[in-house]
Amino acid sequence: MAFDYKKEYKEFYMPKNKPEIITVPKANYIAIRGKGDPNEEGGAYKQAIGVLYAVAYTLKMSYKTDYKIDGFFEYVVPPLEGFWWQDNVEGVDYTNKSVFNWISVIRLPDFISEKDFEWAVETATKKKKLDCSSAEFLSIDEGLCVQIMHIGPFDDEPATVALMDEYLAENGYVNDFSDTRLHHEIYLSDARKVAPEKWKTVIRHPIKKL
Repeated sequence: MAFDYKKEYKEFYMPKNKPEIITVPKANYIAIRGKGDPNEEGGAYKQAIGVLYAVAYTLKMSYKTDYKIDGFFEYVVPPLEGFWWQDNVEGVDYTNKSVFNWISVIRLPDFISEKDFEWAVETATKKKKLDCSSAEFLSIDEGLCVQIMHIGPFDDEPATVALMDEYLAENGYVNDFSDTRLHHEIYLSDARKVAPEKWKTVIRHPIKKL
């Protein structure tokens, strides 16, 4: 059986639909940075997703090539995630998607080094005839956070975020957004196959004790 991060690390990928506080350890990711509305057809966000998956699957299937990764074991590609922010806005203004800044990421297994990552970018670019040079190897240490499972369309997230904020106020915490600590979403549903009212998205915010 291939190692599945969602099943092995349920505390980070499968929270309940009520807020909980966790400490998220440092991890490495394939990352692409961009700006603009994620829903724009053929836009930067959609292109970034294509590149992320091209690199992710090149690494996952590397064991079938001549390139060998030290410590490799078979695994399921972890879900797509995104860090989102808007300049001069605390949290997220869902009504103004065109001014989004985003970092789209897919988690990497710990055994994948920067050298392995560079091999995958080069290989994916050649094999898939897709420029993957925008992908970067990024380490993120989220630390103390509040998270919740949001069920439904993305535009309904403000009500779920309000539950998180209420929970923080009751328990002596506050949001701790900064240039490096951002609104974080983990996408557990394939939006092409699942109705919006059933979409599952982990929402995670950085926090600190009051």
